[in-house]
Amino acid sequence: MDKISVNYRLTGKYDNLKAHSHLEYEIYLFHQGTCHYLIDNQIYDLQPGDILLMDGLALHKPNLPADSVYVRSHIHFLPHTVMPALDGLGAQMLLEVFHQLHHCLIRPETSKQSREVELLIKQMSEISEDITIPSKEKEWQLKTSLIQLLIVVNQLGQNASQKAVSEQYEKAQHAENIASYIQQHYHEKLSIEQIASALTISKSYVSHVFKEMTGYTVMEYVMATRLKQVKFLLEIEENKSLQQIADECGFESVSHFSRFFKKHVGITAKKYRQKRLEIDKGSE
Repeated sequence: MDKISVNYRLTGKYDNLKAHSHLEYEIYLFHQGTCHYLIDNQIYDLQPGDILLMDGLALHKPNLPADSVYVRSHIHFLPHTVMPALDGLGAQMLLEVFHQLHHCLIRPETSKQSREVELLIKQMSEISEDITIPSKEKEWQLKTSLIQLLIVVNQLGQNASQKAVSEQYEKAQHAENIASYIQQHYHEKLSIEQIASALTISKSYVSHVFKEMTGYTVMEYVMATRLKQVKFLLEIEENKSLQQIADECGFESVSHFSRFFKKHVGITAKKYRQKRLEIDKGSE
């Protein structure tokens, strides 16, 4: 069956969490702690009960203060998992928030509303872990519960959805501007001095505010953005050489590109392309 991944009230934090992306849609519920959540060039300063909806393709990463408590729940699913059922109900619009906004924050007005979302995630977690339920029945139950969750989330989102956090403070705005500039210029030979000059803020402030708000350095984000585009081009532009892709994505040389890709992906760019193309052809 198409897997619906459910994680309920995860605690602790990752030791070496990097910005990442994935094909699945994600429903994320923040329970407790302090967290600046970076999605693409947007920073969300989360409060307990906040809900994030993400299409998964944008780079995203939670930034956590040292020793902070971090409790969250999340669900990952591919859209085609529930689309036939939504088509039958005439409820295709329940997925519009994912493929139109790509990501958004929902801040429920009351704890009761957040609790309703939490109970549905908990219910899905219990179904997923129950080994006594036959696989086909488990699939039906999970899809039914997911549709219920999508209905609740959309109802909340009609009043509380935000594409950006209102009343953002100055540091968050600067960090977002830096991320946005990198997204637009990653293919160029970027430096902190260039970014600082373009945004008319000091070099030291660029480094400090971005690290504080996102949890990683400016150049780490530049390279993560380049890597995301490389993966896209390797799969979509199958006739482009590695040299062309390296040049288009801002790498100083094809050898630097190859070393960086192997280090961060675990396989060579050539092998990655072969695997992705095999998957694509197998689905045709």
